[in-house]
Amino acid sequence: MMNKKMINGMTVSRWACINFSRSVQESVARGFCSELGQMCQVSGMEFNPEPVIPIYNARPEQVEKALKHVYHASMNKTKGKELELLLAILPDNNGSLYGDIKRICETDLGLISQCCLTKHVFKISKQYLANVSLKINVKMGGRNTVLLDAISCRIPLVSDIPTIIFGADVTHPENGEDTSPSIAAVVASQDWPEVTKYAGLVCAQAHRQELIQDLYKTWQDPVRGTVSGGMIRDLLVSFRKATGQKPLRIIFYRDGVSEGQFYQVLLYELDAIRKACASLEPNYQPPVTFIVVQKRHHTRLFANNHRDRSSVDKSGNILPGTVVDTKICHPTEFDFYLCSHAGIQGTSRPAHYHVLWDENNFTPDGIQSLTNNLCYTYARCTRSVSVVPPAYYAHLAAFRARFYMEPDLQDNSSIGHAAKGTRAAGESGVRPLPALKENVKRVMFYC
Repeated sequence: MMNKKMINGMTVSRWACINFSRSVQESVARGFCSELGQMCQVSGMEFNPEPVIPIYNARPEQVEKALKHVYHASMNKTKGKELELLLAILPDNNGSLYGDIKRICETDLGLISQCCLTKHVFKISKQYLANVSLKINVKMGGRNTVLLDAISCRIPLVSDIPTIIFGADVTHPENGEDTSPSIAAVVASQDWPEVTKYAGLVCAQAHRQELIQDLYKTWQDPVRGTVSGGMIRDLLVSFRKATGQKPLRIIFYRDGVSEGQFYQVLLYELDAIRKACASLEPNYQPPVTFIVVQKRHHTRLFANNHRDRSSVDKSGNILPGTVVDTKICHPTEFDFYLCSHAGIQGTSRPAHYHVLWDENNFTPDGIQSLTNNLCYTYARCTRSVSVVPPAYYAHLAAFRARFYMEPDLQDNSSIGHAAKGTRAAGESGVRPLPALKENVKRVMFYC
């Protein structure tokens, strides 16, 4: 970020700060907020140097009371205008505090929040502030980076017609937890032709269920009759609202599926995508490309000649952008290994992409270069990442939604037994997650 600006810097005029750390004095907290505001300004945002209300000190055990106090106090000060951003300074070992803040802000108050640890407040580094400013900008609805080819409409099979890119992931509870539900997350791009902003939706489903149950669903309404809904349908509608056009091509990156479940997942989820499209317009069936992303495998790639500086980077790893799609890949199926990131520590692990379904007739080079290019658009850092960002964002959103589960769900065994016993779609044993507020849903809150 040295001497560079975000492509779309947002404006933050109403913000507040809560200090949950006993070791941070008010003057130190003020200094940190001021430095962060300056970094946001330098990076291309409009950031008001003064908070709406003075920095509020609170004890971690009174998190809900503190958040509601700051929310209402700032509303009174701004004559009913919503607070745009809440900064929270947390102790280094904060237990469930982070999760509580996120749950209350995103499902109860409709606030966008940014948490910072005490150690970073005392030792302010420019790099840390630049990284936090990147996160704040996308949470406010801005864009940090855009592919040059996207602006000049040169990305094959994306720039020609309105294209929506989905990412989906399911996270399962840890081993030993045999009652908690699994959580599915789906994100979808909300801008075209740039393809960098993603809206996300999350839902809870039966324990260790890999198929995403809520991609498309119908239910009976006493007034309206049969009602269609689900995550795919909602995201297609929000794409239409955001861009003014309906998507004419769908690219779907699915994370976290093992080889034994490839075709089970493909059949179920592709069918859900089709039904979601048909529920919007009778003959609306955009072509779909369905790609599974895998990181958990034992394949590692090495340069033939370690001493040849042109084939390895500083850490001795293969260069970012290395693709292997022959010899070690499946003899008949369409798959490839892509190492899109630069190795910093240890041996780079390439991502393994399986194209299970392709109605868009991508060439191998086309899908490989698109996937590699997308890896440079990840919002939280200025480098390329190891997994395609929509899949990465879905993983982050699913992980975030774990915090939304009511605390008493962890030990509520009756709910758990129901979740274990009902594996069928539309099961009643899983308590739904609290709904995200509308203003939170529209932005990349999970960053």
